[in-house]
Amino acid sequence: MAAKKTVKVTQTGSPIGRPKDQRDTLKGLGLNKISRSRVLEDTPSVRGMINKVAHLVRVDEAV
Repeated sequence: MAAKKTVKVTQTGSPIGRPKDQRDTLKGLGLNKISRSRVLEDTPSVRGMINKVAHLVRVDEAV
């Protein structure tokens, strides 16, 4: 079985002054402080969440 693809998501921007849905999306990704990173499975739902807050995060392909 092939290994699942993952992405590393790092928060680069502050959610202060952003709409509640963007703050909630960051929490859903497991991010709540600048420079915090998470390695997440690369699924369509995770990609959608990343696209919603693309201006607040940096995405790297994890190994």
